[in-house]
Amino acid sequence: MYTLGKKLRFSLFGKSHGPCVGCVLEGVPQGTPIDMESLAHDMALRKPSKGIGTDRVEADKVDVICGIEDGKADGNAIILEIANGNVDDSKYLPFEETPRPGHADLPALLALPKFDIRGGGQFSGRLTAAIVAAGGIARQMLAAKGIVIGSFCRSIGNVEDCDERGIEDAKRSEGFPTRACTPELDAMMSDCIMAARKDMDSVGGVVECIVTGLPIGFGGIWFDSLDAELAHAVFGIPACKGVEFGKGFDITRMRGSESNDAYRMKDGRIVTKTNNMGGVVGGMSDGADLVFRAAFKPTPSIGAKQETVDLKTCEDAELEIKGRHDPCIAPRAASVVEAVTALVLADQMERGL
Repeated sequence: MYTLGKKLRFSLFGKSHGPCVGCVLEGVPQGTPIDMESLAHDMALRKPSKGIGTDRVEADKVDVICGIEDGKADGNAIILEIANGNVDDSKYLPFEETPRPGHADLPALLALPKFDIRGGGQFSGRLTAAIVAAGGIARQMLAAKGIVIGSFCRSIGNVEDCDERGIEDAKRSEGFPTRACTPELDAMMSDCIMAARKDMDSVGGVVECIVTGLPIGFGGIWFDSLDAELAHAVFGIPACKGVEFGKGFDITRMRGSESNDAYRMKDGRIVTKTNNMGGVVGGMSDGADLVFRAAFKPTPSIGAKQETVDLKTCEDAELEIKGRHDPCIAPRAASVVEAVTALVLADQMERGL
């Protein structure tokens, strides 16, 4: 199993083409209310949208094995399972000899003697279904404290949303297949994805996450810092290649007089005039919205011919990938980013950081 968190401890298990994926969530306080309908809503946001998503469609029904009784956590470890039903092993067997570029096939085949390549095995994005399920529980724990998480697609391919966005925009994006903030952007992002699909290719995207309600001082320092633990978790999502907070790398082109977020009093409380730091200084919240972005690479499984090697003959080779794959994973990744964010924040909350 693969584990995240210290007091709220999340452990992931399963494979893409195994009987199920699932998780163990330890540390949820006894008596915590758990709304399964809200959990189903979170799971639905991760599902592929017709046209711009994969043709592999799973029910993604969350089965509670133990840990929840009468709608509340019973104090024991919560075990959740999600069945794999729509699988097709036949397309993956050739990759044992001709690994797919951009995938974990090559290092996994050489480092793990019993690696099951079907569906990408334990490296598959299919496992994120369990992350979203557990993250939904963590999200409900945070909501009880007034902490709200939302996300949207800041860009897909060369289509970029250049407007300032807030939590309301992020929540509104749930109504669009691309997780764009407006109908116009949704149409443009959809066109970008479909153009790549027509060319048997793929595109990447950037997911922006916003968190409201964090009190000043929330988080840790150094290696327990809020941004360090979030970055660690977000980088664990398959296909994530970059994480930045606030202005991110753009802040290097600013002077300190420009980048510093000035403090002001408003309605009896301390606020920041700007949010260049993304709501985090010294590893702790400064009271502004927590804002960060995660970059997701183009889906490596594409129909266009690619160069690889033949591990059996030790010669150069070519391959064409068949099967069912998303031409862009960013819209579905948005819900996964929210889920790992919820798990990290709920863990820090339970640790009293």
